[in-house]
Amino acid sequence: MAATVYLAKLHTRTESGNKGEKIDRLCDALNLDEIVQKKEPCGIKLHFGEYGNDTHLNPAFIRRIVEKVRGAGAKPFLTDTCTLYSGMRHNAVDHLNVAYMHGYSPATVAAPIIIGDGLFGYNDIPVTINKKHFTEVYVADAARRAPALVVASHFKGHEMAGFGGAIKNLAMGGASVRGKREQHKTHVIIDTEKCIGCGRCVKVCPQSALSLIDGKSHVDISKCIGCFECITVCPVRPEKAISIDWATEMLPFIERTTEYALGVVQGREQNICYINFVMSVTPDCDCVGWSDLPMVADLGILASRDPVAIDQASYDLVNQAEPLDPQLAGAPDKFKARWPNTHGERQLSYGEEIGLGTREYELKHI
Repeated sequence: MAATVYLAKLHTRTESGNKGEKIDRLCDALNLDEIVQKKEPCGIKLHFGEYGNDTHLNPAFIRRIVEKVRGAGAKPFLTDTCTLYSGMRHNAVDHLNVAYMHGYSPATVAAPIIIGDGLFGYNDIPVTINKKHFTEVYVADAARRAPALVVASHFKGHEMAGFGGAIKNLAMGGASVRGKREQHKTHVIIDTEKCIGCGRCVKVCPQSALSLIDGKSHVDISKCIGCFECITVCPVRPEKAISIDWATEMLPFIERTTEYALGVVQGREQNICYINFVMSVTPDCDCVGWSDLPMVADLGILASRDPVAIDQASYDLVNQAEPLDPQLAGAPDKFKARWPNTHGERQLSYGEEIGLGTREYELKHI
C-alpha cells in the first residue's frame, strides 16, 4: 500500500504562501495531535550542523514545528547526538555551543535542547531488532525514550551514504557512540603514492589512528573506528588518497545504517513523523565545516509518516530536477554521479525489505 507524502513547493507571491505557513500546513496534514502524547515530551530530531556549515536547517523553520507540537498538546524539545569523529559536536558541551552559534537557542526556537546520548555519547538503550547485521542496536536515550518524535531532515548528499534524509537522520543521528561505531565497522586505506603529506587527516582523527611517517599518512588499523572524517578532509582530487574497500564495504555499511533507523522507530511507528527540507541540496552532509554549491534548485518541503516513502520522494524529486552543476547533466542518479562509489539507493530498497517503510508513495500537493 502506498504511503502518503505531502509536498509544499516553494514558489509564492503571497504572505500566506511563505515557508513558515507551508510548514504549518504540512504539520496540520500530518495530524500531530494523533502522533504526540498530551502533556508528554516530544523530540524534534534534527542536525545542528558542524561549525562552518551554513546550509543546516533554518531555526525559524524549526520554531514553526515547535509551535505546532506545543499546539498539539506536547512538550517539544530539540535533540541530536554526539559525533563519532572529532570536531565541534564530539561532546554535549561543544555540541550545544555550536547549536547556539547556529541560532538554535531556546530564545529563538522556543524549546530546550537535549543532546540525546549524554555528555560523551554513551547514554543509550539496547533495542532488539533481529536483522541480518544486528540482533541488537544501541539507540540514544532521548531518541528512544521520547514518547513521540518529529524527524526534521535536510535532504542532501553524503560522501559515504550517497544521500542523507530521514533514514540517515534516524540511524546515525539516533545512535549513541557505540551505535555509530557498529554502523561504520571498517577501517580506512591509505594510498601513499597519492598522499601529499598535508596532515589534515592526522588532525581530525579522534582515535589518533593516523600519523605522518616520512611525509606520508599511515593508519594503525587496530585504532581506526572507520568514522571516515579523514576521507572527508583529504584534499587530493579527483581520487582521494584515503579510501575504504568500496567494493566490499559500502553495501554492508548502508544496510547497517538502515537497521539502526529501524531500531529507533520499531514498536512506536505511530508516534513518529517526518519532514524533509529538499533545499540547499549540497553534495555533502551538514557534518562538514563548509557548504558547497547546491546540486539542484530548492524543490520544496515534504512530510510523511513513512521514512522510506519520504526519502524515496525526495530522492526522485532531486533526480527529476535540472542540475545546477553541468557535470551532473543527464545523470539518472545525481548522488551516484557525485559520489560514484556509494549506494544510497540501498537505504530505500533495504528499508522496505526490513519493514522500515514502503517505497511506494502518493504525492499530495498542499
